[in-house]
Amino acid sequence: MTIVRQATRAGVRDAAAKIAAILPPTPLFVLPIKGIAVAFKAESLQPIGAFKIRGAWHRLTALDDAARARGVVAFSSGNHAQGVAWAARRLGIAATIVMPSDAPRSKREATLALGAEVVDYDRATESREAIAGALAAARGATLVPSFDDAWIIEGQGSAGIEAAAQMAALGLGSPTRVMVPCGGGGLAAGLALALPDSAITVVEPEGWDDMRRSLEAGWIEPVSANPPPTACDSLQTLRVSSLTFDVLSRRGAQGLAVSEDETAAAQRWAAERLRLVVEPGGAVALAALLAGKLAVEPGMLVILSGGNVDVAGYARAMAGGAG
Repeated sequence: MTIVRQATRAGVRDAAAKIAAILPPTPLFVLPIKGIAVAFKAESLQPIGAFKIRGAWHRLTALDDAARARGVVAFSSGNHAQGVAWAARRLGIAATIVMPSDAPRSKREATLALGAEVVDYDRATESREAIAGALAAARGATLVPSFDDAWIIEGQGSAGIEAAAQMAALGLGSPTRVMVPCGGGGLAAGLALALPDSAITVVEPEGWDDMRRSLEAGWIEPVSANPPPTACDSLQTLRVSSLTFDVLSRRGAQGLAVSEDETAAAQRWAAERLRLVVEPGGAVALAALLAGKLAVEPGMLVILSGGNVDVAGYARAMAGGAG
C-alpha cells in the first residue's frame, strides 16, 4: 500500500524558510475598497510572473541527488511550467514540460528560455497526466504535478506566511479572509494551511468552478461537459484533487465564480489602481471582490496570482473587452 504524503502547516513553514533564503517577499499593496483597507499580494511580480515558483522550489529541493540526476517531468499551461523550469535550471536538473498546443505563446517561450524541453499535447483530445506519466516512467524521472502533491501545496502556502507578516508590519492585523484564484486548488489549500484562522474563499471562472461545486456538494465534482471558453488558461483544471479538496473542505472554504467581463474589468482595475499587469486567471479573486460577490471586511487579503499575459488578449481587456 502506497502512503500518500500529506501537506502540513509545518511543511508550509519549512517551504517559507526555503523561499525566503532565495527570493525577497512579493509586494503587498493596500488600497481602500468601499472605505475599508484591503491587502493585495502581488504574486504576479515573482521572477517567473506567478506564485508557482514557490511550490516548484519546495518540491525540487526535496529531491535527493539520484532523483535530480534522472530529471523531472511536469504538465502545465505555462505558470507551473515556468516555475519548474526556473527551479530545475537553478538546481541543475533536466526538466520536461507537457504543455497544451494552445498555451499562450509568451508562456511557452518563457519556459523554453529557461532551458526546459516542451512536449505539446491537444487539451481537447489528449490527457496531459497520461502523457507526462508515461514520459516520467520511461525516463525514470520524478513527476511534478501542478497541484496534486503535498510539497507543491506547502510551497504555494508560503505566500500566506509572507502576507501575514507584511500585514502585521503595516498594522493591519492577521488576515481575516483570503480571496484566492483556484484552478486545481494548490495555492488555496496551501493558504488554508498557512493561515488557519483565516476564512478562505476560492474564485474560479464561470463554467470552470468545479471546486466551488465540490465544496458545496461535499464531494469532488468535475467540470461539466463542454465548458465555455475562458481567457483564464491557468485555471482550466477539469478535476481537482483529493489532496486540495480535503484541505479546503475541512477548513469550510467557500467558492465563487466570475464572468469573463468581470475578470477583464479586474485586470483594468489592477492596471489603473495598482499599476500591475495581471493575467486573467490571476485576477479572478479581485474580480469577485470588485463585482460585490463578497462583502468587504477589515483584514481581507486578495491574491493576485500571476501576470503572464497574452499580449493580444491583454490589449482587448484594457480596451474594454473580455481578455
